[in-house]
Amino acid sequence: MAKYEGVSLSVVRRLPRYHRFLEDLLKAGVHRISSRELSSKMGLTASQIRQDLNCFGGFGQQGYGYNVPALHAEIGKILGLDQGLRAILVGAGNLGRAIATHMAFETKGFTLSAIFDSSPQVAGESVRGLTVLHTDEMERYCRAYHPDVAILCIPKEAAQQLAEKLVSWGVKAFWNFSHYDIAIEHQGIIVENVHLGDSLMTLCYRINNTVDGEK
Repeated sequence: MAKYEGVSLSVVRRLPRYHRFLEDLLKAGVHRISSRELSSKMGLTASQIRQDLNCFGGFGQQGYGYNVPALHAEIGKILGLDQGLRAILVGAGNLGRAIATHMAFETKGFTLSAIFDSSPQVAGESVRGLTVLHTDEMERYCRAYHPDVAILCIPKEAAQQLAEKLVSWGVKAFWNFSHYDIAIEHQGIIVENVHLGDSLMTLCYRINNTVDGEK
């Protein structure tokens, strides 16, 4: 049974934002904050913040508010940022290289352990201190080192077939940038589909349909 069974995904998706804001407060030397003050910084209601945190037991004290270092650490534990899950990245093109180079995996709960590409010209290059391996070596690697997560930065047409293979090799989760909504018929497989274009089109809509007072 999951430790926090029944917590809605919408609440879970807000946790990284709490963690990020609390980290900024720590850097600014803030050690105590009320739910009202935190709500004004985050654009949420104080009630929403209390409801979200109460899903995990609540952490505030009446008349005191929240201890910023303690809450930051607790949310990090809830998210599992100390787990060091092993991740591989498939596709060392421009997007894959940018993610590999600039994403602080170690502070987000992961260790990037290998990078793969199907191009013989790319295999052998160094990215983030890792030698890019050819995708022909992926099955051997997965069976030997048991990565938890695959980051897919590959063409849409290749995503489903590759995902099926990775599942058969023991991969349990995907961070998917392939523009293909992976729907894997295997129990327990977790997929986070990332569509940067969708976010950009949402921005376009909001710019073109903004009314006074929208936040």
